[in-house]
Amino acid sequence: METLDVTQIEPKFKHSTIFQRFDALVGGESFVIHNDHDPKPLYYQMVAERGQTFDWEYIMEGPQFWEVKISKFGLDFCCGGKKSLKEACEAKGIDEKVVAFELSEVENQVTNTQHDFNSWELDLLVDYIINVHHKYVKDNVGMLYQYSDKVANRHGSTHPEVIKIAQLYEKIAAEFKTHMEKEEMILFPLIKRFVAAKKENNSSNNASFGDISGPINVMENDHELVGGFMEEINQLSNSYTPPADACSSYQVLYSKLDEFEKDLHQHVHLENNILFPKAIQLAKELMN
Repeated sequence: METLDVTQIEPKFKHSTIFQRFDALVGGESFVIHNDHDPKPLYYQMVAERGQTFDWEYIMEGPQFWEVKISKFGLDFCCGGKKSLKEACEAKGIDEKVVAFELSEVENQVTNTQHDFNSWELDLLVDYIINVHHKYVKDNVGMLYQYSDKVANRHGSTHPEVIKIAQLYEKIAAEFKTHMEKEEMILFPLIKRFVAAKKENNSSNNASFGDISGPINVMENDHELVGGFMEEINQLSNSYTPPADACSSYQVLYSKLDEFEKDLHQHVHLENNILFPKAIQLAKELMN
């Protein structure tokens, strides 16, 4: 976790630098400020200007130095199925209006390097998910399983949480294997057939394609299951923070698990919030 040494910053730039660092955080991320006096005035300024969007935790309280861990709230709209903003905020005890404002700010800051997935044709989105996110899982799931098993065997006696993490990740690896096979062999080809039918303006035989809502419900249930496993790993690992005595394998494991969870959230977001609802709507249009 990054530590910002405020004592090395020119006084007139201290608060603005801290705010810039906070604003750059992704939900769920944290950083530590190191200061030579109690930064309580900063806390009140952050409450006034950022509202209920952060956690403030003292790590060291004088007399010579103060350290505070500042964490930006994290919301999971993806792995729990079709959570509304209100439901996600209630689960975290966060002001829905504050979050809605921040989300609108993010939408207004879209850059040219970001993809507008919502405008993509569904067959293109399917190919993207397979070539980017499915490939990522296939390339990393075996390695992560090996690291989690290795760390559990070496450090389980002093850090029993890594044993549970290894057990949970074994479930994730097994679940993802069958999950991606079902998507690539059943659901995704079905979606592509509907897209092709729309492009050909042919809905005469779409009744033979089968019901798309059934396979989608299965996939969403899988997402919720895997998301629950990852949330538990996140909590057990203290948001992927390795202990002071962690070896290099231990550190790599936590770093890669953090990366895996971020990819999972984007992966599931694309499916639950864009691909699946549009596929269901397309199926309805073709059946009418």
